[in-house]
Parts: sequence; structure tokens; C-alpha cells
Amino acid sequence: MSKRVALVLGSGGARGYAHIGVIEELEARGYDVVAIAGCSMGAVIGGVYAAGELQGYRDWVTQLDYFDVLRLVDVTWNPMGAMRASKVMMRISKLVGDTRIEDLPIPLTTVATDIGRQREVWFQSGPLLQAIRASIAVPGIITPVHIGDQVLVDGGLLNPLPIIPTVSAQADLILAVNATAQTHKPVTLEELLPPAEAAEEQQREAERDARGQGLSFWLNGMRSRAQRLFVNDNEPASENASENQGGTRAAERAWSKLDIMLTSFEITQAALAKYKIAGYPPDVLVEIPKTVCSAYEFHRAEALICLGRHLAAQALDRYEGKRDLTVATGEALEARRHPSVTHEPSTAPAEKASPAGVPNARNKRNKQ
Repeated sequence: MSKRVALVLGSGGARGYAHIGVIEELEARGYDVVAIAGCSMGAVIGGVYAAGELQGYRDWVTQLDYFDVLRLVDVTWNPMGAMRASKVMMRISKLVGDTRIEDLPIPLTTVATDIGRQREVWFQSGPLLQAIRASIAVPGIITPVHIGDQVLVDGGLLNPLPIIPTVSAQADLILAVNATAQTHKPVTLEELLPPAEAAEEQQREAERDARGQGLSFWLNGMRSRAQRLFVNDNEPASENASENQGGTRAAERAWSKLDIMLTSFEITQAALAKYKIAGYPPDVLVEIPKTVCSAYEFHRAEALICLGRHLAAQALDRYEGKRDLTVATGEALEARRHPSVTHEPSTAPAEKASPAGVPNARNKRNKQ
């Protein structure tokens, strides 16, 4: 059986930890990752993995608790974003250093959005840290990256699941991980995990509660950070409210702003991801429902990694079973990998038009 896989790692905030579990399952089955495309959190995991530092990153994130995550929130009063993300990037820098993308042993593409020209930007060369930082710059939340006259923000704004960069890879299959998947009804993390792992996660949550670091602590901490991000200190409280009540209401207003911004972004990403999957169906699709946790629950790495591996195992079992059946019946696999692509007429300038088909995507790779 062929083992070469091109890996597509989508955006999704904390749910992107599941990418680690997917990679672990691929390695356990003997697959060889020969190309990676990543967006936002997928760019982080893909870049760290390509640099050979995934284990160090895993060790760090699985030790993060509520306090650690809150301490990573570095507030700035920059009008283009509320956070710098410098603390997170400093930690990633300790792992990957000054590595350049073109020097990585695995070809890597990270995706950002040029907000001025309203188009995707693919990083396939240059400093790895800069590419990751541009890809995670959630609009309005994390400050953008300026390169020349470009203002770069999160790639998920236009392409939360960058399948196209992997189409031309010399791989036997494309595996995509959609961490913003929509479901017919909400499903929790514990419901999707195998019973043993679900029990472990419940135990971890109980221990956090016992240490005073449970859900109420988390919400209060996030409200406090949100108030610093979005509330004007000079905003008057209600005349009939006490000073403490005014502060609480201000925090709740700020929390609502943060929640609405992130939720709105996720809704858009989920819809765009469905479009990308329909246009370029991967051979294997691993879907992480966006209801399993919020985008900022970065303290739940252990459970999310387990979820990624569990769902990857299920998806690969289905693929390998179908492939064995196809080979046995003598049907050609290559003809089934991707539907024929209809090229859209070119009505916009070439530099602003999104690739409409595989040849254009390859041309874009060669130009960057």
C-alpha cells in the first residue's frame, strides 16, 4: 500500500491541537508526510512539525493550565488589533529558531490574507516564524503583519482549509483536517472521545475545579482580559449601579464583543471550508466539530490531541478499507481522486484572481 500523504491542516483555534493527534496516527501507521499546507493554527502545527519540533511543542501545550493561557494574553492598544501574540511567538521561536521554509525537509505552504488587496498570500519561502505569525493574525484580535506594502492577517479569512497547495504534491493521497466542521446538532468533546479518554478529561476538569481553576475561574479570567481589550476605561457605568456592578457589566459587554467577533469569524470559516472541500475533495477528510470547544480553550490540549488521533483512525480505517476493495476489483484510483475542474472565466486582474484550477495553482506556486 502506498504511504505518501499530503497534509492539509485547517484553522480552528484551540481545536487545531487535534492536528497533532492526526499526525501521530499517520506516523503510527507508517505514512510518510511529503507536503504540508496549513492555515492559522494549522500553520503553527504544520510549521513546527516540518521543523522536527512537534514533540517539544506538544510537551509545552499539554502542560498549559488556565493560568498559563491567561498569561499568554499580551494586551496592546494598537488600533489594528488587541493582542500582539509575542509571548506565543517567543515560545515557538525557541523551538524553530531562524529556520527558513525553503530549508525544511518537508515542503510547507502557510496561508495568510492580504487585507488590502483582498487575496491569499502563500508562504513557501522566507522565515518560518514570520509566515506563522502572519497566518494566525485574527482580524481585530491579533495585530497584523506588515511586509512591504502588504498588511497580512489570518489566512482563514479567505481559505481556512488550503487544499489547493497540495494538489500538485507527489503524494498518493491528500488528507485534510477541518477543525471548523459543522454538525447537525451540537456535540461535546467528551461525547466524541473514546470512553477511557473521556473519563480522563472529566477527571482533569474535576481536578481544575478542586484547585479553584474550573470553568467559573476561566470565564472570569477571560472576562477580565476581554475588558482590557475592548472596554474604554472612561466608559461610565450605570448611575444606579454600584462601582463593582458597573465593572462587572463592563466586563460582560467586553466578553460579548470578543465572543461575537470570534464566533462570527468561525461561522465564515466553516462555510468557506465546506466550499473548499466541495471544490477539491481530499482523499481522507478528518472533521473536528466546532462545538467540541471554543476557539480559545487552549488549556485542553491533551483531550483535543486524543480526539484528533481517534477521528483520524476512524477516517483512515474507512479509506484503507475502501482502497483495499478498489484494488481488489481493479478500479483505477487516480481517476477518482478529484472531480474534473471547471475553470472560471478570467474577469479580474490575474494578481487578484483566486486560482480556479490546478494549472493556475501550480503557476502560483512557481511565482512565489
